[in-house]
Amino acid sequence: MPELPEVETVRRGLAPVMEGRRILVALARRPDLRWPLPERFAARLTGRTVQRLDRRAKYLMADIGPDETGADEVLVMHLGMSGSFRIEPDAGVPETPGDFVMPRSRLAAHDHVVFRMEGGVEVVYNDPRRFGAMLLVPRDGLGAHPLFRDIGPEPLQADFDAVHLARALAGRRTSLKAALLDQKVVAGLGNIYVCEALHRAGLSPERSATSLTSPTGRPTRLIVHLVETIRSVLEEAIAAGGSTLRDHAQVDGTLGYFQHTFRAYNREGGACSTPGCRGTIARLVQSGRSTFYCAACQR
Repeated sequence: MPELPEVETVRRGLAPVMEGRRILVALARRPDLRWPLPERFAARLTGRTVQRLDRRAKYLMADIGPDETGADEVLVMHLGMSGSFRIEPDAGVPETPGDFVMPRSRLAAHDHVVFRMEGGVEVVYNDPRRFGAMLLVPRDGLGAHPLFRDIGPEPLQADFDAVHLARALAGRRTSLKAALLDQKVVAGLGNIYVCEALHRAGLSPERSATSLTSPTGRPTRLIVHLVETIRSVLEEAIAAGGSTLRDHAQVDGTLGYFQHTFRAYNREGGACSTPGCRGTIARLVQSGRSTFYCAACQR
């Protein structure tokens, strides 16, 4: 499933053709994705202007202004396991992709939602597995919506700091990796970037989450370093266009390149890249997910 850097990459790719532009026609070619589409979904979107395209955790959020009752609404979109967007000119000829292309479905049967935008482009949502989702949520009710009410702070924003993480980890007997995957602790982190951050921070994914906190609840040196590492890993991944594993590609078809700088994830049996470490990357399963780490330098 795409994680924060991949979703942010998609947002940045869509923003130039969607922000500030009117949806001339919206088409829904099936009544549901993971969940049923909202009632009169296509009709309610047609004619609306995308005022802003944002991201919250792993969700894309398009502010589309007031509906017929005057209430501001947000189009919430999730890519699921195999969802992707592509941009096509009005003539229907796909925009020329980059030099490196991830094979993705272009079968019309998988083109479930289409936005014909002002400016002569189409934004096409393709999702073979249909684990993605699109919802219309009132702007003033967004924070209380079940998808968002319990989500923690964004890891690249100021409210995700060592003080917050120390409080969130205090008393948690679960593993450190499991705690960081909890969206209530921090938004948008997934398996790839937790593995990478823990390796770079030199912290074992198996250690108790509360072991990083001090008896007084104040941030420890390890927590300060972990927060800084999480931020740097995510910023590096976004700059690289995310990581291309199976389904992820940018909206023009170009692959993300962060996978070429993985230090731990998917490198089982490889030499550890930590300076001075002679260990190798191992794999273990935690809560049904593969964890990649170096037992020699991650403590």
